[in-house]
Amino acid sequence: QVQLVESGGGLVQAGGSLRLSCAASGRMFSRYSRSAMGWFRQAPGKEREFVAAIRSSGVSTYYADSVKGRFTISRDIAKTTVYLQMNSLKPEDTAVYYCAAADNVRSETIERRSLYDSWGQGTQVTVSS
Repeated sequence: QVQLVESGGGLVQAGGSLRLSCAASGRMFSRYSRSAMGWFRQAPGKEREFVAAIRSSGVSTYYADSVKGRFTISRDIAKTTVYLQMNSLKPEDTAVYYCAAADNVRSETIERRSLYDSWGQGTQVTVSS
């Protein structure tokens, strides 16, 4: 089983930047072509929503429309770490951000949180106006 630990959250003003990290332990990035790592977020009173995902190969990335052009997901295989660079942050980006891992997820359903097998404990991101 893989363990995921997020870090990098905090308080930032609107327009600022943060970089979240997700360190994976217990297994290396899966070699399966359909494996992926993703970021989700959950604001108070709202459901957990998809933010971004990256294939273990690093070839393909996926983003929610609300973060396209502002957030960038990347991974470092040597460090078994996935990053989420968040720029031009808005107050509506305020949420707890979770890292997740999936062994087998198709591109068409990569936003579906039920398909992710392992989850981190989350890190709080607060954007002030």
